[in-house]
Amino acid sequence: MGKRGWRDLDESDVRVRPGRGSSRPRSKQRPKHADATEAMVIAVDRGRWTCALNGDPAQLVTAMRARELGRTPVVVGDQVSVVGDISGKPDTLARIVRVAERTSVLRRTADDTDSYERVVVANAEQLIIVTALADPPPRTGFIDRCLIAAYAGGLAPVLCLTKADLAAPGDWLKTYSSLDMPIVITNLEDEPEELRELLTDRVSALVGHSGVGKSTLVNRLVPAAERATGEVSGVGKGRHTSTSAVALALPERGWVVDTPGIRSFGLAHITANDIFAAFEGFAEAAEECPPNCGHLGGEDDPDCHLDTFAAGNSNADQLVSLRRLLRSRAGLDDD
Repeated sequence: MGKRGWRDLDESDVRVRPGRGSSRPRSKQRPKHADATEAMVIAVDRGRWTCALNGDPAQLVTAMRARELGRTPVVVGDQVSVVGDISGKPDTLARIVRVAERTSVLRRTADDTDSYERVVVANAEQLIIVTALADPPPRTGFIDRCLIAAYAGGLAPVLCLTKADLAAPGDWLKTYSSLDMPIVITNLEDEPEELRELLTDRVSALVGHSGVGKSTLVNRLVPAAERATGEVSGVGKGRHTSTSAVALALPERGWVVDTPGIRSFGLAHITANDIFAAFEGFAEAAEECPPNCGHLGGEDDPDCHLDTFAAGNSNADQLVSLRRLLRSRAGLDDD
């Protein structure tokens, strides 16, 4: 048969090359993994997640994120479902196939202008704000910012003042007495029994500047942790000793999440409404304020209705705390 011209071709001569993938359409159905085991993420390291099966610290597995999760963030404290090899033997790898809805989230940004939120820990019930009374000196601004992050994320704050053998708590107790928040005082001599009782049967996150004694405190609470400790530098700032968040099982039941020592706590993701939510009645009172009122009082907002509300309800101390947090969120008076 001789060579055919283009006039002799019809549709039967057309060849369609299949795509690089399958020529069949992909199914949108995904496996339900009904046999998955529930677990809690206790550590993250370079694309691998250490999980405690059913929250049992004696049953640990290493897992990867399943392909169907895409880039779904998975952080310490997350409740997940895992499948595959869950024996926990060396060189075995399970897969995280589901991440449960979070009950609380502790977030921070690098600074107040950074739009990228970093999730520090998920599902913690409490935020233990660790602050030294001396060496390094306490910083009100940092404490206030941690309080704001706790309120916004659904965590109950606890203030833990360390190194009481070096300085008396004094005015610090008065400064935060108007807030519905436990204040625990510890020193280098005595065991932190009061704090231990608050942590039992709960998931709690510890946050604080480097050098405030956070890792030393963790080693007392969890002797097997052996978290590295460091000296305070000559300029009053501690050396970073914890490099990543990790959940540690308490001997008395419960978990404590030791977070890396941080120098700043950005609040770019926090709104004033998040702060008002922690002060009963003040949000409604703020609706009576003039337009564009910043609720800071004084020369900034002389006609703020919160002054009248607080005077009528004997909440003057709470108003002072509220305004201090609002100023801290705005980057004012932040030491």
